[in-house]
Amino acid sequence: MSGEETKTEIFTVTDMGEPTKRSIFEQYVQPCLAELFGTCLFVFVGCASVIGNVDGNLQPAVAHGLALGVAIMMFGQISGGHFNPAVSLSAYLCGGMDLLLLVPYILAQMLGALGGAGLTRAVYPFNVYDGSLGGAFLVPSDDLAKVTLAEVIMTLFLTIVVCMGAINSQTRSRLAPFCIGLTVTANILAGGRLSGACMNPARAFGPAVVANHWNHHWIYWVGPTCGALISVSLIKFVFGDKKTRIVFK
Repeated sequence: MSGEETKTEIFTVTDMGEPTKRSIFEQYVQPCLAELFGTCLFVFVGCASVIGNVDGNLQPAVAHGLALGVAIMMFGQISGGHFNPAVSLSAYLCGGMDLLLLVPYILAQMLGALGGAGLTRAVYPFNVYDGSLGGAFLVPSDDLAKVTLAEVIMTLFLTIVVCMGAINSQTRSRLAPFCIGLTVTANILAGGRLSGACMNPARAFGPAVVANHWNHHWIYWVGPTCGALISVSLIKFVFGDKKTRIVFK
């Protein structure tokens, strides 16, 4: 694989072969559109599962995990199926995507989240929507340090599964979409009562804007970003393949 090909390779979760030559549209425009549309669908299902929830954490956990796994299977070959700024950041730092796509991906994810949250507001009665804050995150504890730490740990788990399962050449697998979705489900079941188990700044941003609910919103940016950076550090120093690891080559 040439150096030029390595620079333009986009993280995918299903294609284990060599990257093929693509047009400008396929390399830059189509991936951003896939991130926007996929994030929109994911956030819609996620918010709707919270608004219509009758089973504690089980319904949101299964809905988020299934929606994410299916979305990755649909769009993984096009954009990598990130749908999450923390995942895009960790993928870039682990060598899984082009720097030129990082900011456009994040912007597309934020716009997609707004669209998904807006669709949720459009289909639910106002009293039902307002009663659940439109699926926005409500910090369940006054101990903000513990809530933030919970987000750090859960996002670390998610992003290390993404990077090891879909980017790292020693461990990547065709089962990565299933594993990533299952990780989201497990995290929500385990940590939903601790912090809401967001793990995704875009998932927090969309319903926060539409429902105008910003209470401690910073937690859902700081926690996932720190978790992503920690997982990247572990991969770069300990678990990564020879190409990714920066020590003990």
